Amino acid sequence: MSHLRPSPITPTVDFERDGVQHGFLRLPYSRDDSAWGSVMIPICVIRNGSGPSALLTGGNHGDEYEGPLALYDLARTLDPKQVSGTVIIVPAMNYPAFRAGTRTSPIDKGNLNRSFPGRSDGTVTEKIADYFQRELLPRTDIALDFHSGGKTLDFVPFCAAHIRPDKELEAKGFAAVEAFSAPWSMKMLEIDAVGMFDTAAEEMGKLFITTELGGGGTSRAETVRIARRGVLNVLRHAGIVAGAVEMQPTRWLDMPSGDCFSFAEDDGMIETMIDLGEPVEEGQVLARIHSIGRTGAAPQEIRARMSGLLAARHFPGLVKAGDCTAVVAVLVD
Repeated sequence: MSHLRPSPITPTVDFERDGVQHGFLRLPYSRDDSAWGSVMIPICVIRNGSGPSALLTGGNHGDEYEGPLALYDLARTLDPKQVSGTVIIVPAMNYPAFRAGTRTSPIDKGNLNRSFPGRSDGTVTEKIADYFQRELLPRTDIALDFHSGGKTLDFVPFCAAHIRPDKELEAKGFAAVEAFSAPWSMKMLEIDAVGMFDTAAEEMGKLFITTELGGGGTSRAETVRIARRGVLNVLRHAGIVAGAVEMQPTRWLDMPSGDCFSFAEDDGMIETMIDLGEPVEEGQVLARIHSIGRTGAAPQEIRARMSGLLAARHFPGLVKAGDCTAVVAVLVD
Protein backbone atom coordinates (compact mmCIF):
# COMPACT_ATOMS: atom_id res chain seq x y z
CA MET A 1 0.00 0.00 0.00
CA SER A 2 1.27 3.45 -0.95
CA HIS A 3 0.89 4.95 2.51
CA LEU A 4 3.31 2.35 3.91
CA ARG A 5 6.08 3.28 1.48
CA PRO A 6 8.85 5.47 2.92
CA SER A 7 8.51 9.18 2.38
CA PRO A 8 10.68 10.52 -0.44
CA ILE A 9 11.38 13.62 1.67
CA THR A 10 14.82 13.77 3.30
CA PRO A 11 15.46 16.21 6.18
CA THR A 12 18.88 17.87 6.31
CA VAL A 13 18.45 18.39 10.07
CA ASP A 14 18.76 15.93 12.97
CA PHE A 15 15.66 16.12 15.16
CA GLU A 16 17.54 14.52 18.08
CA ARG A 17 20.52 16.90 18.11
CA ASP A 18 20.77 19.77 20.60
CA GLY A 19 21.33 23.32 19.43
CA VAL A 20 19.98 25.33 16.52
CA GLN A 21 19.82 23.81 13.04
CA HIS A 22 18.66 25.55 9.86
CA GLY A 23 18.06 23.19 6.98
CA PHE A 24 15.54 21.80 4.54
CA LEU A 25 13.00 19.12 3.89
CA ARG A 26 14.24 18.04 0.44
CA LEU A 27 11.55 16.59 -1.81
CA PRO A 28 12.76 15.23 -5.18
CA TYR A 29 10.81 16.83 -8.01
CA SER A 30 11.78 16.12 -11.61
CA ARG A 31 10.67 18.90 -13.91
CA ASP A 32 11.43 20.46 -17.29
CA ASP A 33 14.12 22.83 -15.99
CA SER A 34 15.73 20.40 -13.52
CA ALA A 35 15.67 16.68 -14.29
CA TRP A 36 16.96 15.72 -10.83
CA GLY A 37 15.58 18.76 -9.06
CA SER A 38 14.05 19.11 -5.59
CA VAL A 39 11.61 21.24 -3.66
CA MET A 40 13.57 22.62 -0.70
CA ILE A 41 11.24 23.43 2.22
CA PRO A 42 13.03 25.50 4.90
CA ILE A 43 12.98 24.04 8.42
CA CYS A 44 14.54 25.01 11.74
CA VAL A 45 14.98 22.74 14.76
CA ILE A 46 15.85 24.25 18.14
CA ARG A 47 16.46 21.63 20.80
CA ASN A 48 17.77 21.73 24.35
CA GLY A 49 17.57 18.40 26.14
CA SER A 50 14.45 16.46 26.96
CA GLY A 51 11.06 18.08 27.32
CA PRO A 52 7.89 18.77 25.37
CA SER A 53 7.96 19.48 21.65
CA ALA A 54 6.16 22.07 19.54
CA LEU A 55 5.54 22.08 15.80
CA LEU A 56 5.08 25.64 14.50
CA THR A 57 3.90 26.08 10.93
CA GLY A 58 2.89 28.81 8.50
CA GLY A 59 2.31 28.98 4.77
CA ASN A 60 -0.07 26.01 4.77
CA HIS A 61 -1.74 28.30 2.24
CA GLY A 62 0.81 30.29 0.28
CA ASP A 63 -0.90 33.71 0.32
CA GLU A 64 -1.04 34.09 4.12
CA TYR A 65 1.86 35.99 5.68
CA GLU A 66 1.62 36.60 9.43
CA GLY A 67 2.75 33.05 10.20
CA PRO A 68 5.79 33.06 7.90
CA LEU A 69 6.84 36.51 9.13
CA ALA A 70 6.61 35.45 12.78
CA LEU A 71 8.25 32.06 12.24
CA TYR A 72 11.20 33.11 10.07
CA ASP A 73 11.87 35.71 12.79
CA LEU A 74 11.53 33.17 15.62
CA ALA A 75 13.90 30.73 13.87
CA ARG A 76 16.50 33.50 13.67
CA THR A 77 16.15 34.85 17.19
CA LEU A 78 15.07 32.10 19.63
CA ASP A 79 17.89 31.38 22.09
CA PRO A 80 18.27 27.62 22.66
CA LYS A 81 19.31 28.34 26.25
CA GLN A 82 15.73 29.50 26.82
CA VAL A 83 14.34 26.22 25.44
CA SER A 84 13.53 23.06 27.40
CA GLY A 85 12.61 20.46 24.80
CA THR A 86 12.24 20.86 21.04
CA VAL A 87 10.82 23.52 18.74
CA ILE A 88 10.32 22.53 15.08
CA ILE A 89 9.65 25.52 12.83
CA VAL A 90 8.40 25.24 9.24
CA PRO A 91 7.53 28.81 8.19
CA ALA A 92 6.14 27.83 4.76
CA MET A 93 4.66 24.31 4.68
CA ASN A 94 3.41 24.47 1.10
CA TYR A 95 6.62 26.08 -0.12
CA PRO A 96 5.76 26.03 -3.85
CA ALA A 97 2.49 27.89 -3.10
CA PHE A 98 4.32 30.29 -0.79
CA ARG A 99 6.89 31.13 -3.49
CA ALA A 100 4.07 31.75 -5.96
CA GLY A 101 1.93 33.78 -3.52
CA THR A 102 -1.05 31.52 -4.17
CA ARG A 103 -3.38 29.54 -1.91
CA THR A 104 -2.68 26.29 -3.74
CA SER A 105 0.46 24.83 -5.27
CA PRO A 106 1.38 26.00 -8.78
CA ILE A 107 2.84 22.51 -9.37
CA ASP A 108 -0.28 20.39 -8.90
CA LYS A 109 -2.97 22.90 -7.73
CA GLY A 110 -2.97 21.03 -4.42
CA ASN A 111 -4.52 22.65 -1.36
CA LEU A 112 -2.23 21.30 1.36
CA ASN A 113 -4.86 21.91 4.04
CA ARG A 114 -7.25 19.56 2.23
CA SER A 115 -4.63 16.90 1.37
CA PHE A 116 -4.05 15.01 4.66
CA PRO A 117 -3.13 12.26 5.35
CA GLY A 118 -1.38 12.52 1.99
CA ARG A 119 0.43 9.87 -0.03
CA SER A 120 4.11 9.03 -0.23
CA ASP A 121 3.65 8.22 -3.95
CA GLY A 122 1.18 11.00 -4.70
CA THR A 123 1.47 14.54 -5.99
CA VAL A 124 4.02 16.98 -4.58
CA THR A 125 1.37 18.39 -2.22
CA GLU A 126 0.29 14.91 -1.10
CA LYS A 127 3.92 13.98 -0.42
CA ILE A 128 4.35 17.06 1.80
CA ALA A 129 1.16 16.16 3.71
CA ASP A 130 2.33 12.57 4.12
CA TYR A 131 5.65 13.68 5.62
CA PHE A 132 3.98 15.94 8.18
CA GLN A 133 1.46 13.20 9.01
CA ARG A 134 3.99 10.42 9.49
CA GLU A 135 7.21 12.15 10.54
CA LEU A 136 6.51 15.52 12.18
CA LEU A 137 3.13 15.22 13.93
CA PRO A 138 4.19 12.07 15.86
CA ARG A 139 7.10 14.10 17.32
CA THR A 140 4.74 16.83 18.49
CA ASP A 141 3.04 17.59 21.79
CA ILE A 142 1.51 20.88 20.65
CA ALA A 143 1.04 22.18 17.11
CA LEU A 144 0.35 25.80 16.16
CA ASP A 145 -0.59 26.36 12.51
CA PHE A 146 -0.84 30.01 11.46
CA HIS A 147 -3.52 31.11 9.02
CA SER A 148 -5.09 34.32 7.80
CA GLY A 149 -7.66 35.00 5.12
CA GLY A 150 -5.33 34.97 2.14
CA LYS A 151 -6.30 36.99 -0.90
CA THR A 152 -10.04 36.31 -0.69
CA LEU A 153 -11.04 36.69 2.98
CA ASP A 154 -10.39 39.11 5.83
CA PHE A 155 -10.88 38.22 9.51
CA VAL A 156 -10.90 39.89 12.87
CA PRO A 157 -7.57 38.63 14.30
CA PHE A 158 -8.23 35.52 16.38
CA CYS A 159 -6.60 32.38 17.72
CA ALA A 160 -8.77 29.27 17.73
CA ALA A 161 -9.21 25.70 18.84
CA HIS A 162 -11.94 23.23 17.97
CA ILE A 163 -14.70 21.67 20.02
CA ARG A 164 -13.43 18.10 20.57
CA PRO A 165 -14.93 14.85 21.88
CA ASP A 166 -11.99 14.59 24.33
CA LYS A 167 -12.96 17.35 26.77
CA GLU A 168 -9.59 17.26 28.54
CA LEU A 169 -7.77 17.99 25.27
CA GLU A 170 -10.45 20.54 24.38
CA ALA A 171 -9.82 22.41 27.64
CA LYS A 172 -6.05 22.32 27.07
CA GLY A 173 -6.59 23.69 23.57
CA PHE A 174 -8.70 26.58 24.79
CA ALA A 175 -6.13 27.31 27.52
CA ALA A 176 -3.42 27.53 24.84
CA VAL A 177 -5.66 29.82 22.79
CA GLU A 178 -6.12 32.09 25.80
CA ALA A 179 -2.34 32.13 26.32
CA PHE A 180 -1.81 33.16 22.68
CA SER A 181 -3.71 36.35 23.65
CA ALA A 182 -5.04 37.50 20.30
CA PRO A 183 -7.66 40.27 20.51
CA TRP A 184 -10.26 37.58 19.77
CA SER A 185 -10.36 33.89 20.69
CA MET A 186 -12.57 31.47 18.78
CA LYS A 187 -14.31 28.18 19.45
CA MET A 188 -13.96 27.12 15.83
CA LEU A 189 -16.37 25.39 13.48
CA GLU A 190 -15.07 24.18 10.10
CA ILE A 191 -17.35 23.97 7.09
CA ASP A 192 -15.12 21.28 5.54
CA ALA A 193 -12.73 19.50 7.92
CA VAL A 194 -11.88 16.54 5.66
CA GLY A 195 -8.20 16.46 4.75
CA MET A 196 -7.20 19.32 7.05
CA PHE A 197 -3.93 19.47 8.97
CA ASP A 198 -6.07 20.29 12.02
CA THR A 199 -8.02 17.05 11.62
CA ALA A 200 -4.87 14.99 11.10
CA ALA A 201 -3.33 16.34 14.30
CA GLU A 202 -6.49 15.98 16.37
CA GLU A 203 -7.12 12.41 15.18
CA MET A 204 -3.64 11.60 16.52
CA GLY A 205 -4.60 13.04 19.92
CA LYS A 206 -2.39 16.10 19.56
CA LEU A 207 -2.99 19.50 21.10
CA PHE A 208 -3.70 21.77 18.13
CA ILE A 209 -4.42 25.49 17.82
CA THR A 210 -4.65 27.75 14.81
CA THR A 211 -5.23 31.39 13.88
CA GLU A 212 -6.94 33.67 11.43
CA LEU A 213 -5.01 36.95 11.59
CA GLY A 214 -6.48 39.32 9.04
CA GLY A 215 -6.16 38.62 5.33
CA GLY A 216 -6.37 40.27 1.96
CA GLY A 217 -3.19 38.56 0.75
CA THR A 218 -0.97 40.80 2.88
CA SER A 219 -0.13 41.51 6.51
CA ARG A 220 -0.51 44.47 8.84
CA ALA A 221 1.84 45.73 11.53
CA GLU A 222 -0.82 44.91 14.15
CA THR A 223 -1.40 41.34 13.01
CA VAL A 224 2.32 40.54 12.73
CA ARG A 225 2.80 41.84 16.29
CA ILE A 226 -0.04 39.57 17.42
CA ALA A 227 1.60 36.57 15.70
CA ARG A 228 5.06 37.21 17.15
CA ARG A 229 3.81 37.73 20.68
CA GLY A 230 1.36 34.84 20.41
CA VAL A 231 3.82 32.18 19.33
CA LEU A 232 6.18 33.00 22.20
CA ASN A 233 3.22 33.01 24.60
CA VAL A 234 2.21 29.52 23.47
CA LEU A 235 5.76 28.19 23.86
CA ARG A 236 5.95 29.69 27.37
CA HIS A 237 2.50 28.33 28.23
CA ALA A 238 3.64 24.86 27.14
CA GLY A 239 6.76 25.05 29.31
CA ILE A 240 9.07 24.87 26.29
CA VAL A 241 10.43 28.43 26.49
CA ALA A 242 11.37 30.16 29.74
CA GLY A 243 9.52 33.27 30.86
CA ALA A 244 6.04 34.43 31.73
CA VAL A 245 3.16 34.54 29.27
CA GLU A 246 2.54 38.12 28.12
CA MET A 247 -1.22 38.10 28.55
CA GLN A 248 -3.37 40.58 26.64
CA PRO A 249 -7.14 41.04 26.86
CA THR A 250 -9.07 38.67 24.60
CA ARG A 251 -12.77 38.27 23.88
CA TRP A 252 -14.20 34.83 23.18
CA LEU A 253 -16.27 34.05 20.11
CA ASP A 254 -18.21 30.93 19.18
CA MET A 255 -19.31 29.55 15.82
CA PRO A 256 -22.25 27.42 16.95
CA SER A 257 -23.66 26.25 13.61
CA GLY A 258 -23.60 26.47 9.85
CA ASP A 259 -25.81 29.56 10.12
CA CYS A 260 -22.56 31.47 10.76
CA PHE A 261 -21.71 31.30 7.06
CA SER A 262 -23.20 33.24 4.15
CA PHE A 263 -22.55 32.48 0.48
CA ALA A 264 -23.08 34.33 -2.78
CA GLU A 265 -25.66 32.90 -5.15
CA ASP A 266 -24.75 35.16 -8.08
CA ASP A 267 -21.62 36.66 -9.60
CA GLY A 268 -21.16 40.38 -9.26
CA MET A 269 -19.61 43.26 -7.35
CA ILE A 270 -19.84 42.97 -3.57
CA GLU A 271 -20.71 45.87 -1.28
CA THR A 272 -19.94 45.12 2.37
CA MET A 273 -22.63 46.72 4.54
CA ILE A 274 -21.05 45.97 7.95
CA ASP A 275 -17.39 46.26 8.92
CA LEU A 276 -15.37 43.60 10.73
CA GLY A 277 -16.07 43.41 14.44
CA GLU A 278 -19.36 45.30 14.24
CA PRO A 279 -22.55 43.86 15.76
CA VAL A 280 -24.99 41.96 13.55
CA GLU A 281 -28.68 41.28 14.03
CA GLU A 282 -30.44 38.29 12.52
CA GLY A 283 -31.96 39.33 9.19
CA GLN A 284 -29.67 42.34 8.81
CA VAL A 285 -28.13 42.93 5.38
CA LEU A 286 -24.44 41.95 5.58
CA ALA A 287 -23.60 42.63 1.94
CA ARG A 288 -25.14 43.41 -1.40
CA ILE A 289 -24.09 41.85 -4.70
CA HIS A 290 -24.55 44.15 -7.65
CA SER A 291 -25.02 42.84 -11.18
CA ILE A 292 -22.25 44.05 -13.50
CA GLY A 293 -23.68 42.64 -16.73
CA ARG A 294 -26.43 45.23 -17.09
CA THR A 295 -27.73 48.39 -15.45
CA GLY A 296 -31.06 48.61 -13.67
CA ALA A 297 -30.88 45.26 -11.84
CA ALA A 298 -31.58 45.28 -8.11
CA PRO A 299 -28.68 43.94 -6.00
CA GLN A 300 -28.88 40.56 -4.27
CA GLU A 301 -29.00 41.03 -0.49
CA ILE A 302 -26.98 38.74 1.79
CA ARG A 303 -28.79 38.64 5.15
CA ALA A 304 -27.51 37.35 8.46
CA ARG A 305 -29.08 34.08 9.59
CA MET A 306 -28.11 34.73 13.21
CA SER A 307 -27.13 37.57 15.51
CA GLY A 308 -23.54 38.18 16.63
CA LEU A 309 -20.69 40.15 15.13
CA LEU A 310 -19.01 40.12 11.73
CA ALA A 311 -15.92 37.91 12.11
CA ALA A 312 -14.95 37.57 8.43
CA ARG A 313 -15.85 39.01 5.05
CA HIS A 314 -15.10 38.46 1.39
CA PHE A 315 -12.14 40.68 0.50
CA PRO A 316 -11.94 41.29 -3.28
CA GLY A 317 -14.41 43.69 -4.88
CA LEU A 318 -15.78 41.05 -7.24
CA VAL A 319 -17.50 37.88 -6.08
CA LYS A 320 -18.54 34.61 -7.73
CA ALA A 321 -21.52 32.38 -6.98
CA GLY A 322 -20.56 30.01 -4.18
CA ASP A 323 -18.00 32.34 -2.58
CA CYS A 324 -18.20 32.82 1.17
CA THR A 325 -19.30 36.42 1.63
CA ALA A 326 -19.45 36.72 5.43
CA VAL A 327 -19.00 34.85 8.70
CA VAL A 328 -20.93 35.79 11.82
CA ALA A 329 -19.71 34.67 15.25
CA VAL A 330 -21.34 34.92 18.67
CA LEU A 331 -19.72 36.80 21.55
CA VAL A 332 -19.68 34.43 24.52
CA ASP A 333 -18.02 36.38 27.32
